[in-house]
Amino acid sequence: MNNTPLFEMEGISKRFPGVVALDQVSLSVGEGEVVALIGENGAGKSTLMNILGGAIARNDGTIKIKGAPVEINSPRDAASYGIEFIHQELSVLDNLDVAANIFLRREPTFGGPLKLIDRRRIYKEAEVLVRKLGLDITSRTPLSQLSIAQQQLVEIARALSAGARIIIMDEPTSSLTLTETRRLLDIVHDLKKQNVSIIYISHRLHEVEEIADRAVVLRDGKNAGELQRSEINHERMVRMMVGRDLKEFFTGASESVSKVDGEGFAVRRLRTLRYPKNNLSFGVARGEVLGFAGLVGAGRSEMARALFGVEEAHETEVELDGQALRINGPRDAISHGIYLIPEDRRQSGLIVDFNVRENISLPNLDAYASAKLINFAKEKKAAVEACKSINIKTPTPEMRAANLSGGNQQKVVLARWLTFSPRVLIFDEPTRGIDVGAKAEIYQLIRKLAANGVSVIVISSEMEEVLGISDRIAVMHEGRLTGILERSQFSEEAVMRLATGTEG
Repeated sequence: MNNTPLFEMEGISKRFPGVVALDQVSLSVGEGEVVALIGENGAGKSTLMNILGGAIARNDGTIKIKGAPVEINSPRDAASYGIEFIHQELSVLDNLDVAANIFLRREPTFGGPLKLIDRRRIYKEAEVLVRKLGLDITSRTPLSQLSIAQQQLVEIARALSAGARIIIMDEPTSSLTLTETRRLLDIVHDLKKQNVSIIYISHRLHEVEEIADRAVVLRDGKNAGELQRSEINHERMVRMMVGRDLKEFFTGASESVSKVDGEGFAVRRLRTLRYPKNNLSFGVARGEVLGFAGLVGAGRSEMARALFGVEEAHETEVELDGQALRINGPRDAISHGIYLIPEDRRQSGLIVDFNVRENISLPNLDAYASAKLINFAKEKKAAVEACKSINIKTPTPEMRAANLSGGNQQKVVLARWLTFSPRVLIFDEPTRGIDVGAKAEIYQLIRKLAANGVSVIVISSEMEEVLGISDRIAVMHEGRLTGILERSQFSEEAVMRLATGTEG
């Protein structure tokens, strides 16, 4: 690998009104090098990459390509220097086929001034890229027929077709299965062999351990340090990012919690629409955190949505503190103190164009109304208290939810339900896409809820998380429970054995 810097960012600063987002940050990447850019939400990673990608302007600092200073004032400028950005939220168009997406806005033409699109060339060249990335499809396949992982590879093919020398990947595996993640990491290795440089942004530190040649750490808008390949490990990255050890994150899980016996949440013979032939029964005691593990497609999210009434269940019996409940919709669940914090907080948990105050008060407007008019002072006071109680980092509750970090968005969803005095809280992937520091705060909130007598269900695909936060772990496979583990039985092997269908 050639370690001569392909590009350098030196002394980059960016100031927004009242906030210094970046303070003299530097970053360099060599040709064919994979550099992981890591840090907590709000550390400045996205701002730095948006400057490199031409989306926002820097206040100070220099950008160099092969030692020569350059100006990048737009994404078009960035593309002209071979810099391509693959965002976490994909920018492909599902009403077009694969080839059209790859060459979008760069279609080869013929016919002189007529500028007729050369479709034959588009499909021929797209086929080469499709095969190069190992996609088992043709370039004429409509994008709507592809999985998220395949669409992501189409984005990579688009970057390569544009002559990318540096590809920025922002949380590329956040929505992928284990198999799809493995394929993407193999693609990163292949790109490296082709002398394509990668800036890899991820909260999944085990991926960084596997593929990064270097890890550059940002903290509070500044360079916090750098780890060479031989120095990269989970503990050192966490310590550098947040200033404390990983072992401090999981505290409070009890060795034994009494099983449901009149007190707590009991579910019997639940059959979801996805798995109508399989049923599951379980209980969650008051003050217990019951983790739900399983492979993607096991039916955990469907179970959660059925319990909250978002999805219809073929059959189920639900009891809370010994009382039989009928849940025909979210309104019924809410009336009984059962709340769901969904997996996709931006689509299902928040109205991102509303501010923090509006999101927190939305399901309970009657509590802030007099003669059917909202008392805004009362609403704002409640929002300020909620922000303080669970440390939502926002300068004002009037800030749009879209402008908050992932961890703070998650806490806004949680704050909404905490104003109701919950009896059962269901967390579906509570820390997906958020950094280790914010994760620690979410874990503390979960344990605090349990300590206050709430029955808590945590659905998680992160093995470390489900092992660390749970009092017991229920494991699902294709819509049924294959076993429930006590804390003394916890191990990755035990969970995976049940998750792959081996009965416990």
